[in-house]
Amino acid sequence: MKEAKSLTVTYLVQTSMASLNGSDKEADNISSIKKITRGTEEYPYGSSQWVRRALRDQLSNLGWELSEGVESTIAKGAATTQKMPDKYIDDDLFGFMGTEKADETKKGSAIKRTSPVRVSPLVSFDKYEGDLDFGTNYMSVKAGGNPNIFETEIHSGIYRGTVLIELDRVGCGEGFENELSSIEKAKRVKAFLLALKNLWSSGRQTRFLTDISPKFVAAAILKVKNPVFLESVAPLNGGINVELLQETLDDFKEEIIEHVFGARKSLFDGLPDKTLYLKDAFASMGEWVDRHYL
Repeated sequence: MKEAKSLTVTYLVQTSMASLNGSDKEADNISSIKKITRGTEEYPYGSSQWVRRALRDQLSNLGWELSEGVESTIAKGAATTQKMPDKYIDDDLFGFMGTEKADETKKGSAIKRTSPVRVSPLVSFDKYEGDLDFGTNYMSVKAGGNPNIFETEIHSGIYRGTVLIELDRVGCGEGFENELSSIEKAKRVKAFLLALKNLWSSGRQTRFLTDISPKFVAAAILKVKNPVFLESVAPLNGGINVELLQETLDDFKEEIIEHVFGARKSLFDGLPDKTLYLKDAFASMGEWVDRHYL
């Protein structure tokens, strides 16, 4: 387990009615969702930036102190974080980029940390069918105005996302003067897994409360850095495409140290053999992390 370089998790999310991730408005009174085109059909997705923000916020909800944004010290520079990965878990796991203005005592400089956590967009398997939620804002009526009519794009379906954690880069490298202890590294990675297990975005939840926590996971700890399940987890006839998963395990037998499947079992008609309940699957991942670092 000490030779592991990465831990990857591919997960499925089920939504009965959602408006996950807003896009540019196509019309003044329509709130759009992000979509990609395959052939002639459109498929909703949540951007990787949105997923990263959701994971970051969940770490805060779990009690971790996050790095506050600060203004750039150079003109027209982008805002950044405190750039203190030794102190803040999000600076460590999600990275940063910032610039420092030159003064009489020092030259201008740029500092960055490439994120050890890699995140894919959350992409739907089900096409967008053109569904709209009709709404009316009556707030202006008492002031003598007319009700404001608006519509919001909504969608129902199964979405797939993937994360990959570069285990050998957590708590060390760019941005660090001193490497963190193995205990702290393990603590941070397990906190990230807990945030993923309880994934939730605060955006568009007032009227469209949605559960985007994983309902199926395929996870592996590997000797290489490769999101092996990224294109290999797919729904099939109310269940999971087991043959595709087995092919993946066979193809990467030499690279995969251990793997686990987990699911909310009652939601699927067919699952791989030895699929665990979700809590047990995430517990197994936590054990991998301890065995790797400790």
